[in-house]
Amino acid sequence: MRMNDSAEPDTAGLRALSARSVVLSLLLGVHPPELPVKDLVRLVEPFGVGGSTLRAALSRMVAAGDLRRSDAVYRLSDRLLARQRRQDDAVHPRTRAWDGDWEMVVITAMGRGPAERAELRTHLTALRLAELREGVWLRPANLDRPLPGGLEAVAATYTARPDEPARDLVARLWPLEAWTATARSLLARASSAERPADRLTVYAAAVRHLLTDPVLPPALLPADWPGEALRTGYAGYRRELTASMGLGAGVD
Repeated sequence: MRMNDSAEPDTAGLRALSARSVVLSLLLGVHPPELPVKDLVRLVEPFGVGGSTLRAALSRMVAAGDLRRSDAVYRLSDRLLARQRRQDDAVHPRTRAWDGDWEMVVITAMGRGPAERAELRTHLTALRLAELREGVWLRPANLDRPLPGGLEAVAATYTARPDEPARDLVARLWPLEAWTATARSLLARASSAERPADRLTVYAAAVRHLLTDPVLPPALLPADWPGEALRTGYAGYRRELTASMGLGAGVD
C-alpha cells in the first residue's frame, strides 16, 4: 500500500532565499497581491536583495508568467493567485463538525497519459485527499468545501463509512508522526531565528508544510498535534512583518 508521504524532509523544508522567493513571499501575502516597484525595493532590502538584483528578478518573473506588470506595479499572475488561495486556506482552513462520513473519489477515466495522471494526483492531494490504493482517494468529510465539479469528467464521488476504525485508516493514509516532527522542528527554528532573512526562510517553509496538513477532525488527531501551534506562530509572524512593512494587508 502506498503511503501518502507529503511531509517535509528532515531539513524541515528550508530553502535558501532568492530574490524571486522573497518577492513571491511578500506578494503571496498581500491582499490584493500587488505592490509598486518602489515599495518592493524598500521591502526586499532587509532580506539582502539589492535594487539591481530585484529588477533583474522582476523581469525574469514577468517573462516566466509569475507576475504581471502595469506601469510600475507588479501583481501575481492568475496561476499564482490560485496558489495564494491555497495558502490562505492552509493558514485558515474551513472545517465543519465531523459526523463519521468520509469523502471518496474513485478514478474512472481510462487511457490517460503520465502527465495527466500526475496532474490529477497533484490536484487530489491539494484537496487534502489521500490515496488508499491506486485510483481510490478519500478523507474524513470535515472540510467545509464542495469537491470541484470538474472531477465528474474523470472520477465518481461518494460519501462512505469505512468498516475499518477511523484512527487506523488515518494512520495508514497520512504520515502523522513525520508531519509532527517537521512542524516541531519549524517551531523550534522559528523561536531561535533572529535575522529577517532567517525568519522569512523558516516561515515560508511553515506555509509549505501547512499545505500538507491533512486538516483532520480533532478526534482523529494525536493528542500532541502541532498544527494549530504552527498556524498561530505563523499568524504572529505575519502581523509582525505587516507592521514592519507599513502595509495594511497580511503578508505570507
